[in-house]
Amino acid sequence: MREISPLQKERQNYKPKLAGALAAGINNIKLTLGEKTEAVANKEEIKELFPNVYGKEIAKFATSGADLSTEAKNVGVILSGGQAPGGHNVIAGLYDALKTANKSNKLFGFLGGPSGIVDGKYMELTDEIMDKYRNTGGFDIIGSGRTKLETEDQFKKALEVCKSLNVGAIVIIGGDDSNTNACLLAEWMAKNNTGITVIGCPKTIDGDLKNDQIEISFGFDTATKTYAELIGNIQRDANSAKKYWHFIKLMGRSASHVCLEAALQTQPNITLIGEEVENKKQSLDEIVSYMADIIARRGNMGKNFGIAVIPEGLIEFIPEMKSMIANLNDIM
Repeated sequence: MREISPLQKERQNYKPKLAGALAAGINNIKLTLGEKTEAVANKEEIKELFPNVYGKEIAKFATSGADLSTEAKNVGVILSGGQAPGGHNVIAGLYDALKTANKSNKLFGFLGGPSGIVDGKYMELTDEIMDKYRNTGGFDIIGSGRTKLETEDQFKKALEVCKSLNVGAIVIIGGDDSNTNACLLAEWMAKNNTGITVIGCPKTIDGDLKNDQIEISFGFDTATKTYAELIGNIQRDANSAKKYWHFIKLMGRSASHVCLEAALQTQPNITLIGEEVENKKQSLDEIVSYMADIIARRGNMGKNFGIAVIPEGLIEFIPEMKSMIANLNDIM
């Protein structure tokens, strides 16, 4: 057995806090189904696309006070898209729950993202493997990928792999594209009466997957705190040197939640929010003039330095640029 440091031991031993009924243990949970769900927009179109999985009831958990040990089950898990802190602990939580419910349960990790379930590349997760990755960042336990699951051939291959492993449920951990994968796979599995359940776990540092049940997707909190620390360091440096403007581009192509949260934590001199630009129908000239005016006014005060925070996808929110991008896409 390999030697590990005292710090690594403490990291392994840390147990994330569980909320509500989950804290009572997996074998003491009662499941009830609540009201049916529905999309917040484009309801009819989405219902037509996903007739077999649309409108499912909300699952509610409560403490049962009874032993609910279950028969053995095999589950598959996929990490999809960009890595985010917390991915390993989602898998660890799933693994622990399965083993607590029945020691014969197995968890298979499909390697390299969604392509793993299509190509039949997987590994069985064990105590030894899980202990190496508990409470660590990254997605390296099984790797990730961005393969889209959308063709009949892919779905059939995925079913064959699941049957060979006797997998009755698949958990896909990812962002909006990844959960679209999960939706398409779930619809196909339900349509073909495979008996395989597909579960989507929201993971995106952009913070753009949330509803009344999901306050925030994992990864967002760590990302914004890390960005805020870096921005704060740059602010201190700029205020110490009394020179230079720093223009900081933050992640968030189609949503500016990261940019907004980091700005709320650090109070930079300029913050551009894509959704606000779109709502006000601001032109590129107006945005540049707005920034130049702030820089000039600070210069007149003898403050020739500052911080501007900008979301990476800002250009997609500017009406004139959106039209230009659409025209270029049509040409190509």
